[in-house]
Amino acid sequence: MELNWQFKYFSELSLNEFHDMIEIRLKAFVVEQNCAYLDLDGKDKKSYHVICRNGFGNIIATARILPAGISYPEVSIGRVVIVEEVRGQGIGHKLMEESIKFCQEEFGNSAIRISAQKHLEEYYNKHGFITTGKEYLEDGIPHVEMLFTPS
Repeated sequence: MELNWQFKYFSELSLNEFHDMIEIRLKAFVVEQNCAYLDLDGKDKKSYHVICRNGFGNIIATARILPAGISYPEVSIGRVVIVEEVRGQGIGHKLMEESIKFCQEEFGNSAIRISAQKHLEEYYNKHGFITTGKEYLEDGIPHVEMLFTPS
């Protein structure tokens, strides 16, 4: 599958891009996970957004990258999501690789902190994220705080 990657600051997104990204996030985090939460938390406006399109121009994966000081003292990656129809094809791993690479290019060789759903801890371990030991419920879903420290 052909994948096209873009990184845009919020003000660079078109209305259609933002709509399609939010639609993907709501389908996964609200509908699939049966979790009512406020996705639009104001942080999108201060973030970079990763957009992955398939060969037809449709957004199939996205994440947001928050500069240091917004969610954590470190840079952070969040709202990592892949459309259901293409999960299991390695796109999520590529999404994390591209996101980490962007963070290092944009913010230097700095640490990255994430709030991961507990059941995805092993997935994030594969990308160099290590648990800080802090586990908590967020919107009724077990989460773990994880940190990537560049070598």
